[in-house]
Amino acid sequence: MKGRILVVDDEEIVVRSCLRILGGGDYTVDAARSGAEALQKIEQAPCDVIVLDIMMPDIDGIEVLQRVKEAHPDIEVVMVTGLSQIETAVRSMKLGAFDYLPKPFDPDQLKLAVERALERRRLLQENLGLASEVSSKYRFENIIGSSPRMQEMFRLIARCAPTNTTVLLTGESGTGKELVARAIHYNSLRKERPFVPVDCTSLSENLLESELFGHVKGAFTGAVANKRGLFEVASGGTLFLDEVANISLAIQAKLLRVIQEREFKAVGDTRTQSTDIRLIAATNKDLRALVAEGSFRDDLFYRINIFPIEIPPLRERREDVAALAFHFLRTFSQELGKEVTEISGGAMNVLLNHAWPGNVRELENTLHRAVILATDKVIRKAHLVSLVTPSAQTAADVPRTGDQLKRIKKAAREKSVEHIEKAFVLEALRRNAWNVTRSAEETGMQRANFQALMKKYGIRSRDTSEGQEEY
Repeated sequence: MKGRILVVDDEEIVVRSCLRILGGGDYTVDAARSGAEALQKIEQAPCDVIVLDIMMPDIDGIEVLQRVKEAHPDIEVVMVTGLSQIETAVRSMKLGAFDYLPKPFDPDQLKLAVERALERRRLLQENLGLASEVSSKYRFENIIGSSPRMQEMFRLIARCAPTNTTVLLTGESGTGKELVARAIHYNSLRKERPFVPVDCTSLSENLLESELFGHVKGAFTGAVANKRGLFEVASGGTLFLDEVANISLAIQAKLLRVIQEREFKAVGDTRTQSTDIRLIAATNKDLRALVAEGSFRDDLFYRINIFPIEIPPLRERREDVAALAFHFLRTFSQELGKEVTEISGGAMNVLLNHAWPGNVRELENTLHRAVILATDKVIRKAHLVSLVTPSAQTAADVPRTGDQLKRIKKAAREKSVEHIEKAFVLEALRRNAWNVTRSAEETGMQRANFQALMKKYGIRSRDTSEGQEEY
């Protein structure tokens, strides 16, 4: 799409010269002979770049600049000034002008200034688009899960997101703690500012200290230049400390000071810096137990445990497995350029019966591998290589009496039947575009009986307005 340039000057000769110079570029050029006319044209058809004279009789260029930036802060403005008005031109830069050109200017100067302004606007528009895309990706409704445990988690996220409260996320590895942290950030007042994740497990104590607080040149061997810490980088936004339990006691003391005082010192520096961060911490360990054994500070624990949110393991929300599986199926099919759209009944039964010790991450990896192995549109049991291989039972799983054996066999049969029934209903609904009547007819069941099975397993018809399945 072509850019639109507006030349604003009360001198006819200047306007004609600018139109001639810019007329051959990859953009359309319009002109206004006064500040009032310029403001009217901008409201009628917003432009990309304005070439704006400072000295005009009705409304001067500085006032036009201020009014344009208030109404359309993304429009780039190149000021044009006489040699005696350089100080005014500098003031215009502080008010948001992109550049200024002293009169007289040559054609190449004008072209270069306009092209640079257009490029800057293009980059800003791209960044805004990416930011919007990222923000929409982490809306609550895009985190899949309709089980009671997940619904409770969503309620807690919605309560805390608009605040600046420190949040502690707990849950097993692979449950999606960073996804939840990002959802909190992108639904907060800080969403336009940085979200900075830190994996506290992957860095040694010294490296982690330097990453968090920064360092000055010469602070230690190898510190050849000043380095900004993440508390500085994330200021105004959110700092996410993943696996916070792995932070040493020495750094825990410094972290506590930042949380309490909102200030810190870079390694090797005597100056104190302030920061404005929202802290979200996460762990897969029991911090209370670590406090009891002395490996985690109790005062830090109470500081970060202001608003705890527990993310349930996948085995405790099995009703979400099918929805997650189809979500990953669509994602990896698109990523790999394959048309894999279905999961067979046998494969779905395996997915529903698996214990998922690796949680959502394991399910994601399983579907990724299955899509790669698939040769047509269907994921089959044979494609779930890591799940269909028999695993040795632990001693705790083996019954010790005949009565225990009977109970375990009965529970296993009931569980197997439940998963088969649920997979049966889901597959029928998918084949028939989630039409309950057609699904019941195709399977030879009475509609009431089919609906009873749906109700038994908490399956609802797809909400097409949101574009996601609900179970």
